[in-house]
Amino acid sequence: MQNLPLRRLRPEDPPEAFPDPARALREPDGLLAVGGDLSPERLLYAYAHGIFPWYDAGLPILLWSPDPRAVFLPDALHVSRSLGRRMRRGGYQIRFDTAFDEVMAGCAGPRPQYPEGGTWINPEMKQAYVRLHHLGYAHSVELWQDGVLAGGLYGVAVGRVFFGESMFSRVTDASKVVLVTLMRHLQRWGYAFMDCQVQSGHLESMGSVPVPRPDFLNMLATLCIEPVSGHAWRPEP
Repeated sequence: MQNLPLRRLRPEDPPEAFPDPARALREPDGLLAVGGDLSPERLLYAYAHGIFPWYDAGLPILLWSPDPRAVFLPDALHVSRSLGRRMRRGGYQIRFDTAFDEVMAGCAGPRPQYPEGGTWINPEMKQAYVRLHHLGYAHSVELWQDGVLAGGLYGVAVGRVFFGESMFSRVTDASKVVLVTLMRHLQRWGYAFMDCQVQSGHLESMGSVPVPRPDFLNMLATLCIEPVSGHAWRPEP
């Protein structure tokens, strides 16, 4: 399958017109298809089947399903002593879904891999996820300090799985505090895990584990159609 050409999607193709993720390339890891659109229907189908968009502005939409996937299990998160002390010290407020657009803007800020100021969170991507937010699927978690947005993350919730997309910090450890707080809430609400897409040293240090793509897809097949049991996306003590 490795030598098969990439599937090219058209905007008029039905939302489910994706190839089998097993056809994804090994290099670059997980590249599955090109084109299509970012309609809510296509994005929600994609997430529920282990696929997500990631591409630079001005280029065709690229759709990915890497192997393995990085996953955070709610009860396996590692909180370092220093981070635990930072959280106990407080001095900040966590909010949910009060500044989705601003969180996306923060995540689209300057990154080392984009020295000229570019970002993969281009206007088309931002518009697509804002639509998902208004439909109740995309959510933001925000850390506010002295009335200023100091860090946050956003992602997409489908069934009992939260698909993390990006996070940012404007003060030390803000994104880590947001991540830990979110994971604790996800556990209370009945979510099974958080998908982080691709493993990194930073994610691994906080407890993410690699899950082979076949196992990941099998998990999604059940969990993405199950409702959460708790009152999700409301801050709790």
